[in-house]
Amino acid sequence: MPTKIGGLPAHILFVHAVVVLVPLAALMTIASAVWPRARQRLGIATPIVALVALVLVPVTTHAGEWLRDHVQGDQLVNRHAELGDQLLPFAIGTFVLAVLVWWLGLHGPGQESRLAQRILIVPASWLRPAAVVSAVLAIVVSVGTIVWIYRIGESGSKAVWHDQVSAQVR
Repeated sequence: MPTKIGGLPAHILFVHAVVVLVPLAALMTIASAVWPRARQRLGIATPIVALVALVLVPVTTHAGEWLRDHVQGDQLVNRHAELGDQLLPFAIGTFVLAVLVWWLGLHGPGQESRLAQRILIVPASWLRPAAVVSAVLAIVVSVGTIVWIYRIGESGSKAVWHDQVSAQVR
């Protein structure tokens, strides 16, 4: 995995993609889970965005660990790294739920769920409760993901800017 891009630490470049794509995937997942028209319009884009975000999370944390090892770190940097390492389960959950919501939208009520019955070997009557459960889970996991991204970003900005801001405020 790259640790530098054009002479810059890769983390500071990858982090921007993660900060945009992870919350975007979470919001798309929520919209698809609770709004059938959004699910229809977003279609396969929701799981694709969630997959790209998922792939970028370990790439970004790896680059961040490299950067942490090559700068003078303090407690703020270590806290940021700890929070960043905890993002992967959220990204996995968002991806899994994005796929589930998309799939249920294809094969759920009103979509002739014969294919779903053959693949899952479950009665069509189970698809509605599965859609409701997946929507609730999508909301909970996606909100948690967005909150976690905020916490990571806030700790990262403190780690980078704390000394500069503290010196100018005095």
